[in-house]
Amino acid sequence: MSCMRRENQSRVSQFLLLGLPILPEQQGVFFALFLGMYLTTVLGNLLIVLLIRLDSRLHTPMYFFLSHLALTDVSFSSVTVPKMLINMHTQDQSIPYAGCVTQMFFFIFFGCIDNLLLTAMAYDRYVAICHPLHYTTIMREELCMFLLAASWLLSCASALSHTLLLAQLSFCADNTIPHFFCDLRALLKLPCSDTSLNEIVIIVAGGLVLILSFIGVLVSYGHIGATILRSPSIKGICKALSTCGSHLSVVFLFYGTIMVLYFFPSSSNSSDKDIIASVMYTVVTPMLNPFIYSLRNRDMKGAMGKLLRREIFFSK
Repeated sequence: MSCMRRENQSRVSQFLLLGLPILPEQQGVFFALFLGMYLTTVLGNLLIVLLIRLDSRLHTPMYFFLSHLALTDVSFSSVTVPKMLINMHTQDQSIPYAGCVTQMFFFIFFGCIDNLLLTAMAYDRYVAICHPLHYTTIMREELCMFLLAASWLLSCASALSHTLLLAQLSFCADNTIPHFFCDLRALLKLPCSDTSLNEIVIIVAGGLVLILSFIGVLVSYGHIGATILRSPSIKGICKALSTCGSHLSVVFLFYGTIMVLYFFPSSSNSSDKDIIASVMYTVVTPMLNPFIYSLRNRDMKGAMGKLLRREIFFSK
């Protein structure tokens, strides 16, 4: 009996990613669409990093966090989209066991960093608006580096805990993942062994990283709103909106899709909705961030104009 059980629970060597719920004749169109979106994500976010590095006026805590958010967005999107594009192009849906676990680790890792950086940026805006006279003394370089390092360490701890627990599970013959990447929730539906500990860690780690970071954003903007209401001048409101508008847009877009996906999950018969929601925060949100921050931010538009003028001058 035990021999049969070990045979049925042997470790799989690979998984099959079913990919996006699209018709075969539409593969070419969606391949071109997602390739264009991915290239836009990479080039747009790297442009933000370049502008911040070249323009000394952008060497502030706010843009320090923004540059790292842009790099994280590139990494976050690169974890899933290239593999999805390769699968669509080659029609090969397989991914090795080690590759799947690695993809899951970095997906959680960069996703957590994104969450925590958004919280750090909200705190930076809170200090800038609510305590403007003490901004430079509070948001010192040491604090910015500490917040960045803490984001990396907490994210690594969260991703590593999920990865190590997943490695302890025994998988059955079914190795099909109804998704376009190795999503942890989809993977936990496949093992023969008990996954209750994994589910508990998801709740605990998710609460620490996602919910607490979202609460931090809400508290920061609650104080900002209270400060604005205490001195309701048109100039003050416009300044607050120009300072916080871009960040709030990204926060609502990122947290909105994640909370719909993980806290209001669809039934097993409507996994297509989960895949669409995943596309929103893995592909669409990282692509839109450069547009949101550049189009709504006067400093970024100024840095872009300065770079273009420099290029035109040197090209003459």
